[in-house]
Amino acid sequence: MSGSYRATTEGIEVSVEPFYLDDESQPEESAFIWAYMVEIHNGGAEPVQLKTRYWQITDAMGRLEEVRGEGVVGEQPVIEPGETFEYSSHCPLKTDSGIMAGSYAMERPDGSVFDVMIPAFSLDLPDAIRSLN
Repeated sequence: MSGSYRATTEGIEVSVEPFYLDDESQPEESAFIWAYMVEIHNGGAEPVQLKTRYWQITDAMGRLEEVRGEGVVGEQPVIEPGETFEYSSHCPLKTDSGIMAGSYAMERPDGSVFDVMIPAFSLDLPDAIRSLN
């Protein structure tokens, strides 16, 4: 994915590319909607199963929302070595920008579980002026 954010944990690479959904957003009602595409590539030597997800979503006012759940998009995929699992989802915010980050709990064939980092990525309007803090 071009323009994506990436993080690798124990051979598992997570890439995320966010998109602002102008057609679904209603800025006058403080409703800003982003979609994001996720690719999870297993560069390790054994299969892994994505068991749970954990997200931290912070809006421009610093309000933090935590989301935990089983799997992603209703699935708990097994990702074989060398394979990539892709999905898309969305995130509503009450402000015109924010940041998301998180982790996936992955299970190995022996039953051990480890956390795979989801890279922090910014949710910014396409025409927003960006400044580094």
